[in-house]
Amino acid sequence: MNSIIEDLNWRYAVKQFDSTKKVSDSDFEVVKESLRLTPTSYGLQSFTALIIESNDLREKLIEASYGQRQVADASHLIVLCSYSTIKNEDVDSYMQLISNTRNVAMEHLEGFSNTIKGTVNSRTEEEILNWSTRQTYIALGQLLHTCASLRIDTTPMEGFDPAKYDEIIGLSERNLTATLVCPVGYRHEEDSAQHGAKVRKPLDDLIQTI
Repeated sequence: MNSIIEDLNWRYAVKQFDSTKKVSDSDFEVVKESLRLTPTSYGLQSFTALIIESNDLREKLIEASYGQRQVADASHLIVLCSYSTIKNEDVDSYMQLISNTRNVAMEHLEGFSNTIKGTVNSRTEEEILNWSTRQTYIALGQLLHTCASLRIDTTPMEGFDPAKYDEIIGLSERNLTATLVCPVGYRHEEDSAQHGAKVRKPLDDLIQTI
């Protein structure tokens, strides 16, 4: 079997983590770098991945996660946050990053900059948040596969109260809102969910050629 398919068959949404097992620093650096390399619209990266290290904070987030203990028991907790707004200064910072990385004069990036600013400034705050949210989902997909390839378990979560997360972590002042939560670690040997067969539609039902 192809290694990619093996990775995807291996992973599942963990219901119970082994709190005694920790992801190594070297493996977690790979996870973080994978998030950094996530493709996004224009390459603007209008999301932030927060690593919640405080045990006290993670315990507080259990209630905001509807009692799901994975947020506290996993080795690491990643909260994927979308930009609430995108400002011209954000685009300017991105242009400067391109200039520094590719050794391109800023004046040569003016057209690209104006294109992004035109897109951003023509949209409402709600449209900007929806756009940023879609970028965050791309990051989650890359995170899940990267972890699976390292045989690190994950639980992608939409089942939480974003407003309470924003309040507990203090995201509003950072121009962020919690979009997705992903505990990362290792499955507990008593997690019965790991033994269930993966349920997916037949290939011909899901993927069609017209």
